[in-house]
Parts: sequence; C-alpha cells; structure tokens
Amino acid sequence: MDVTDNLSQINHTMKQACERSNRERTDVNIIAVTKYVSTNRTLEAIEAGVTHIGENRLEGALEKWEACQNQAAFHFIGTLQSKKVKHVIDKYDYFHSLDRLSLAKEMQKRCPEGKKIKCFVQVNVSGEDSKEGLSEEELIDFVVSLKNYPAIEVVGLMTMAPFVEDPENTRPFFQKLRYLRDEVRDKNMFHAPCEHLSMGMSNDYFIAVEEGATFVRIGTQLVGNRE
Repeated sequence: MDVTDNLSQINHTMKQACERSNRERTDVNIIAVTKYVSTNRTLEAIEAGVTHIGENRLEGALEKWEACQNQAAFHFIGTLQSKKVKHVIDKYDYFHSLDRLSLAKEMQKRCPEGKKIKCFVQVNVSGEDSKEGLSEEELIDFVVSLKNYPAIEVVGLMTMAPFVEDPENTRPFFQKLRYLRDEVRDKNMFHAPCEHLSMGMSNDYFIAVEEGATFVRIGTQLVGNRE
C-alpha cells in the first residue's frame, strides 16, 4: 500500500468533487489520520505531501510529534479528557472536539501565555447516542459562552456522520453542519471566526467536500489502519 499512490487518487477524487461544487482544490486540507500506524508510516505521508497529521491520544503520538514537528500541523481529533489537557496543549495545533465548558476552562488554564488555541466545536448533527458533541440547539449558546475563555479561538465546526453503506446518505448531515457554521460565522464574534468545516472521512470525504468541508480526516484510504 503506497501512500504516494493513495494520496494521488484521493487528490484526484477531491479535485472532481471540487469541480462539481465550484470550489478550488486548494480550499480543502487533508488530515492524515495516523493513530493506527507507525511513525515511519506517518513520515511517509509527510514525504508524499501531507501537511496535516491527525491523532487522538498522547500515547503513541508523542514519538510522531517529535519526529515530525515543524513538518506538519498536528490535529487532536478524538475526545479529549480534561485531565489530559496539560499533556497535549503545547503539542497540537488544532483541537477538533471541544464540546463542554469544563474542557474549555482547562484549556484556558493550561494554555501557554500568549498562545491562541485553535478549536473546532464538535456537533452531533446525527443525534446518535454513540457520538460525542453538542446538539444543534446547544451550539450557539455554547459558542457565545466561549468568549469568557480568551485563549480559545473557534476556527470552525466538526462532526462525524453516521457510517452508512451509501455515502450519498451522509449528505444531509454535512449540509446541516455547513448551515450551522454559517449561522455562527455570521454572528461576527471576535473569538469565533468559524470559517472551517472538519467533516468527511475515508468512506464519505468526497460528499463532504461537495458540501463545503475545508478539512477532511482520512486514515484507512491514505495510510491504512494497521501495519
């Protein structure tokens, strides 16, 4: 499984999706989800041209961060426990799963002086009990309340669509997140420019791109899920 070939195919598919939706290919960033593969595999992805790496834990990610720092931006893409914040706050460039004030409070407390923490607020647009995130009804009040945590910058929204056999069936969930992103962005809150959409994975990223994703999180199709 060659990462360069995989990336080439993904880029081709994304280019077609961008053309169908009148977008520029440069509008969309690929996050290589490397949580199940080695540091060497992660370096292969960077050498192939990936500039964003996604991990969901500290254990196993630290070696990759040390090997790859300054070569790629690191994204924390999993559920983050408040007690783990102090271990990861200075290692990651983006956090994709902000969904509660207790986590925001701990991020504010642990943030290095003068740094802004780029966060995606996670929204459970499908309403599935198995998924983390805020309901759409909770979103606006939550984002407004984050003004009390000046270290946090809400750069966008994130969601995980249901895993379905036909990727086309994920479209309504991505459309809903885009609508919610626009609603937050149009409020012109200084702490929440909310320009980005983190949505779409290996099975449905091309649908997400058509619906406005600016970051897609691809693991299996790009680097595999084990070695």
